[in-house]
Amino acid sequence: MQVFTQTLTVTEKDLDELNHVNNVRYIDWVNSVAKSHWLKNGPKNITENFFWILLSHTIDYKKPAFLNDEILLKTYVINAKGVTCNRIVEIFNTKTNTLLAKSETKWCFMSSKTLKPARITEEVSKLFF
Repeated sequence: MQVFTQTLTVTEKDLDELNHVNNVRYIDWVNSVAKSHWLKNGPKNITENFFWILLSHTIDYKKPAFLNDEILLKTYVINAKGVTCNRIVEIFNTKTNTLLAKSETKWCFMSSKTLKPARITEEVSKLFF
């Protein structure tokens, strides 16, 4: 399994009325790190001809994050078969190493030409494992 990470710092635009990170921002971060992982690993001939759409998303919120916290996003694919894959994203506070949220998402691999699901080839699968 290939792990991809990104870090970010919580800004005022991430906060809700309770002055902690809005739950919707966690979902944005999950989508963003998944896309970054795909674009970093995938060769241009693949990323220009295929894309992923989100089929389902679960997230467990464990602890809040606050303004100026440094956040680590850690993602990896746990399986890829047929036309779908399942991805985990773990979100940590880097200072305390505390798990803030954990998400599992299911994605469908799509052809840019047909806009229909495409079988995940061994070449694509090797980008994650």
